[in-house]
Amino acid sequence: MTEIKRVAVIGSGVMGSGIAAQVANAGVEVILLDIVPEGAEDRNIIAEAAIAKLHKTRPAPLMHTKNAELIRAGNLEDDLGELGECDWIIEVIVERLDIKQDLYQKIAEYRKQGSIVSSNTSTLPLAMLTQGQPKEFKQDFLITHFFNPPRYMRLAEIIAGDDTDAAQLKRLREFIDIRLGKSLIDCKDTPGFIANRIGTYWLHAAVSIAVKQGINVEVADAVLGAPAGVPKTGVFGLVDLVGLDLMPHLFKSFDESLADDDAFKALGGMPAIVNKMIEDGYTGRKGRGGFYRLNKKSGAKIKQVIDLQDGSYSEARRPKVKAAIAAKKGGLRALMSHDSEAGRYAWDVLAGTLAYAAALLGEIDDNIELIDRAMRLGYNWKKGPFELIDEIGTEWFIEKLEAKQIDVPRILSIAEGRKFYRVKNGQLQYLTVTGKYQDVQRPKGVLLLQDIKLKSRRLLGNSQASVWDIGDGIACFEFHSKMNSLSFLTIGLLSKTLKLLPKKKFKGLVIYNEGTNFSVGANLAMLLVAAKLRLWFAIRWTLRQGQFTYRELKYGKLPVVGAPSGLALGGGCEILLHCDAIQAHAESYIGLVEAGVGLVPGWGGCKELLLRGKVSKKLKKGPMPALINAFETIALAKVSTSAEEARDLLFLNATDAVVMNRDRLLASAKTRVLKLVENYQPPENPVFKLPGETAVAAISMAVEGFAKSGIATPHDVTVARELSKVLSGTGLDGNDVDMNDELSEDYILKLERDALVELSKTRQTKARISHMLFKGKPLRN
Repeated sequence: MTEIKRVAVIGSGVMGSGIAAQVANAGVEVILLDIVPEGAEDRNIIAEAAIAKLHKTRPAPLMHTKNAELIRAGNLEDDLGELGECDWIIEVIVERLDIKQDLYQKIAEYRKQGSIVSSNTSTLPLAMLTQGQPKEFKQDFLITHFFNPPRYMRLAEIIAGDDTDAAQLKRLREFIDIRLGKSLIDCKDTPGFIANRIGTYWLHAAVSIAVKQGINVEVADAVLGAPAGVPKTGVFGLVDLVGLDLMPHLFKSFDESLADDDAFKALGGMPAIVNKMIEDGYTGRKGRGGFYRLNKKSGAKIKQVIDLQDGSYSEARRPKVKAAIAAKKGGLRALMSHDSEAGRYAWDVLAGTLAYAAALLGEIDDNIELIDRAMRLGYNWKKGPFELIDEIGTEWFIEKLEAKQIDVPRILSIAEGRKFYRVKNGQLQYLTVTGKYQDVQRPKGVLLLQDIKLKSRRLLGNSQASVWDIGDGIACFEFHSKMNSLSFLTIGLLSKTLKLLPKKKFKGLVIYNEGTNFSVGANLAMLLVAAKLRLWFAIRWTLRQGQFTYRELKYGKLPVVGAPSGLALGGGCEILLHCDAIQAHAESYIGLVEAGVGLVPGWGGCKELLLRGKVSKKLKKGPMPALINAFETIALAKVSTSAEEARDLLFLNATDAVVMNRDRLLASAKTRVLKLVENYQPPENPVFKLPGETAVAAISMAVEGFAKSGIATPHDVTVARELSKVLSGTGLDGNDVDMNDELSEDYILKLERDALVELSKTRQTKARISHMLFKGKPLRN
């Protein structure tokens, strides 16, 4: 099967340029084409402007700025011949059938035989798109529906026609799955497919019912946000993110394609307030604002919220809503049955959405697990609609629907009070329309820890971490504390694991979890308590235990592979630095951020970054380049915005790998460990040669200069001095070392402990830690 080596994206709007960026993130060449503006001297100006904008857009579409070099701008008049060099041509233009069909005529003329053509449409049926096209074009045509922003949203829906060639479908599926990192769902050719069919109903219901019932925007987001497990933006914040101007296109499409008795149409047309907002340029975050906006006129950024009745804005207040508070104790059922305006609003929106999703079973798909997955990955719901019904109870939901004289969907009657999901013989199963349960199937090559847990008992564990047998002699160490922070319980269990595994004949270890974040680092709350109580011995003991355990990990008998995804900060980063190899999910954000809370890395992060700098081909030889690189990275608390950027910061080395698809991370890490098992030898203990006090003096001069110019705060200067002592080999006792002295790892680790304890004694560091814990952001003091 021919590999996809070159891609054309036609349409350079937000979606088209975002798809082009993700293709470039996969290391594949892209040509981005758009129209030629009338009278333009630069005929590629629209596509060129879109590429330039990729560098400024936040969140960043590019995983690394260098990836933009793989995207070349062109236009639809001069560069159609380029299509003959492309293996995949994806159309991302305006949702108008006549314009798309006209474009396909041109594509058919210029494309090479065997190239794949797809549309990113979410509103037009495939049969209509290919109407009038020859069979050879239909064989190579599909719909590939990505979600915005394409880099971050994990869902991609794929729709094949009756004439689509099976080999072409397989070829594109593999590319989108493995190279672009998307979880693919095969959809029927129905309006909106799966995620947008349900998601658009949900958004429309939330907005239109709020308008009708006079519900405040912030109240609506309070009850439909965290209590329902939907994105922290809330519904109205999500519409702002997606863009209000997208709504008219979806409404028009659904109005034309849905049956008259469809529940979506029963909600009525788009509220007048939304039309007025779009007319005034309030299209969401990409415009002047939306339901929320930032008022910058007074010099400060003040978040404001719209009044849905008169269109005026006022300062956002984050009101405490009793229905949302009730949900914290009693769950979703308590929210939906709460006797208040907010509770009744939550019932109307959520019950309507869940009933709509259940009624669509069989039309949009026959598999409830795929529908749930589509909503989790496409709309960032924590649970899909059928999982939510399981949470509130099928019997309770039926009773409530009947009491309110709402039609009960057939699948609810089939359930007969049973759950939609169950576990039998260690296998997750879902209920089918036949009333029988069927095993949930994972794509080939996908290994999930959540499935392993259903089939086995953990080898070791406590409230903070667990160890699992993932097969073939490989174990998995999992963090599962709040935000996967690390405490003495985590470190103690890791030490115990490293001793036990060789005795149990295990071959290697993967450090991995399926949380949102790999680890946010050491538990700062415990450190703050110890510092306030002046328990310096306890802090030293914790530091020593962490350092000893991480060294056990690095120099032990078994190979260890770290497999991060999301945040890997502080101690979470340090544990990766001590692994034999790293298989990082592309969306890994790695950094040593201790300086932000007035500390220095204390579990070996300083000495490991020095070692990486010493052998890096990116830096000049000698102790100073490695020292300066480590100092800048740690002092500025640099965090990579992707796994590829982590390579630049030396958190990943040249042999570490990046995995695009999150679902394939554990399997790839396990494979990597098995390869390391062959003839495994732990690394040798290194020797450090550091410049001593001369480096401290040089760094101090530079930092003082930053302080005088207002870039560095007084406490930044204090932290920088302690950090420079560690990295230069000069400790608290003022040991005079030079570049001829051979220093051991133990020596550098002692310097880390001394510096961290010294800083934790300061009032400013305690203030920084407290501010981070209670405000969630760094304090500049």
